[in-house]
Amino acid sequence: MNAIRYLSAFILLAISSMSYAANGLVSVKSPYSVNQTMQQVEHAATSRDLTIFAKIDHAAGAAKIGTDLRPTQLLIFGNPKGGTPLMECAQTSAIDLPLKILVWQDAAGQVWVGYNDPAYIGARHGASQCPVIAKLQTVLQAIAEESVTPQAQ
Repeated sequence: MNAIRYLSAFILLAISSMSYAANGLVSVKSPYSVNQTMQQVEHAATSRDLTIFAKIDHAAGAAKIGTDLRPTQLLIFGNPKGGTPLMECAQTSAIDLPLKILVWQDAAGQVWVGYNDPAYIGARHGASQCPVIAKLQTVLQAIAEESVTPQAQ
């Protein structure tokens, strides 16, 4: 089973060098800094009438205790139109809502945009067939892709 999982990950990487998925986390490379990428994530979310509930700067939190952490920011956002139908399919999915996007810089200096795949969330809660999952995937993918796409000047 692990061999199949590794083969699937390899195929996904071969299809798109821009993204990878592991354990339900979809990640897309960004050509921008963490701050610039997060600004674009916020813009992409608000332009879709999604409510921003919180923005957490984990590196700033680490600095408060005297620890260095590479730039790592989390945006928590959502809309009842997306979350409620998923909770109707599986009320326990509320533990994974509202939606989140993480922007971080890895040890090599590469910036990434990541989010939990709604299909993974659905499977986790026994709601794989919930109709809203595809819509949530589309929205999250669009936000991630928009946040890493160079803007015309």
